[in-house]
Amino acid sequence: MRPSPLLLPVILAATFMELLDVTIVHVAVPSMRRDLDAGPGTVELVVAGYVLAYACTLICAARLGDRFGYRRLFVAGMAVFTAASAVCALAPDVQVLIAARVVQGIGGALMNPQVLSVVQTSYAGAARDRVFGLYGATMGIASIAGPVLGGLLVTADLGGLGWRLIFLVNVPVGVAVLAAAGILPAARGEAGRIDRTGAALVTVGLGLLVLPLALGQQRGWPAWTWLSLGGSAVVLAAFAVVQARRGRTGRETLLHPSLLRDRSATSGLAVVLLFYVGISSFSYFFSVHLQDNGRSALAAGLTFAPFAVAAIAGSRASARLAERYGHRLLIASGAALATVMAALAVAVAAGVGERPWLLAGPLLAGGSAFGLFTAAGFSIVLANVTPEAIGSASGLLPTVLNIGGALGIAVAGTLFAGADGFAKALVLDAAAFALAALAAGRLPRRVSGRAPDLVITNSEGQS
Repeated sequence: MRPSPLLLPVILAATFMELLDVTIVHVAVPSMRRDLDAGPGTVELVVAGYVLAYACTLICAARLGDRFGYRRLFVAGMAVFTAASAVCALAPDVQVLIAARVVQGIGGALMNPQVLSVVQTSYAGAARDRVFGLYGATMGIASIAGPVLGGLLVTADLGGLGWRLIFLVNVPVGVAVLAAAGILPAARGEAGRIDRTGAALVTVGLGLLVLPLALGQQRGWPAWTWLSLGGSAVVLAAFAVVQARRGRTGRETLLHPSLLRDRSATSGLAVVLLFYVGISSFSYFFSVHLQDNGRSALAAGLTFAPFAVAAIAGSRASARLAERYGHRLLIASGAALATVMAALAVAVAAGVGERPWLLAGPLLAGGSAFGLFTAAGFSIVLANVTPEAIGSASGLLPTVLNIGGALGIAVAGTLFAGADGFAKALVLDAAAFALAALAAGRLPRRVSGRAPDLVITNSEGQS
C-alpha cells in the first residue's frame, strides 16, 4: 500500500526535534546558570542528562519496537518527549530541569529507532533510498542547527521566557506529530522475548562510557572518569560475549547476529562514528570560540549560518550523486571536509578567526560536503542490511552517532583548553573526517539494497 504523503513530514519532524535537543541547550547554558542560580557543575548535567539517557536507551528501544510495534513505541516516545519538554520549560529549579532532561532523552530514544524501521517498512527501492537520504540530511542539519536556533530563541527572549523557549517550542510540534501519528503503519519486526541480560549489560556499559565523555573534560578528568571508561570496556565486552553465545545457541539476542557479521555494516558504523567525532566537536567549539572572542550567541549562530545553508543545498543534490557514485561520494565529501578543517585551522592560527566573515568561503564548502555526506550516508550504510536486522541497525546507528559526538567533544575539549585551542581542535576534526573517508572505502558500491520484507501487522499484532 502506498504510504500517506504526510508520513515523511511526520517522522522527519520528530527526528529533527529530538536530535536538535542534543545541541540546542549549549548556547543557553549561561542564561540557565544565572536564572536558576546553579553552579557550573550542576548545569553540565542539563546537557549530559539528555545525552546519557538517550544513548543508553536506543538499542533496547529498537528491540521493543520490533516486538510491540513501531507505531506504538513512536507514539509512546513522542508523548514522553513532549511532556518532558513542557516540564523543562516550566522547571522551577535546576534539579527539576535535570530530571526532566533525563526523561526527555528516554522519550527521544524510544521514538528515534522506530523512524528507520518505519522507512524500511513503508518504502522500497529507489524511493526508500531517497527517504533515507532525507533522513540523513535531517539528522545532519539537526546536529548543526542547535547553536543557530538556540541563539535566536535565547536572544529573542519572547515574553521574557529566555532559555525556556528552547524547550517550549517542542510542545506544539510534539502535539501536532501525535495528532498525525495514526498514519504510521501498524508494523513490527520478527522478535520474541527481549534479551534482558543483554539489555542490562548494554545499558550499564553505555552509561559508563557516555557519562565520563560528557562530563570528564569540564571536570578535569578526575579518577572516577577513567575508572568508568575502564568499566565500560569490561561490561561492553561481556555484552559482546553474551550476544555471541546466545546467537550460537539460537536464543534471542538484543542485536541481530547478522548485523555485526556484515563487513559493510561494521564499516558503516565506523564511518558514522568517525564522522560525528568531527562534526559534533566542530559545531560546538566553533560557537564557543566565537563567544569567547566577544560575540553574542546570536552573532555566533549567524556566523555559522553559511555552513548550515550550504548543508541544505548539498543534501538536495546528494540523492542523485549517490545513485551515480555510491560510496565514492562519501570518500570525496569526507576528504573535502578534512581539507576544509585543515584550512580553517591554518586561518584561525593566523588570526583570521577574529574576522569571521573571512571564513564564509570555507564554511560554504564545508557545509556542502557535510550535506552530501549525511544525506547519502545512511542509504549507503543501510544498503545491505537484511530486513530482519533493520530494527537492530535502527538502534545501533544513532547510538554510535551519539558516542562519536560525545567522544569528539571530550577529546577536542581537552585540546581547546590550551593555547591555540580551537586551531588544535580543528586539526582533530580534520583527522576524524580523513579517517571517515578511508572507512567509507570499505562500504558497498551500490546504494540500493534489497526490498524490505518485514512482518506487517495490524494494531493487535495479527498478520
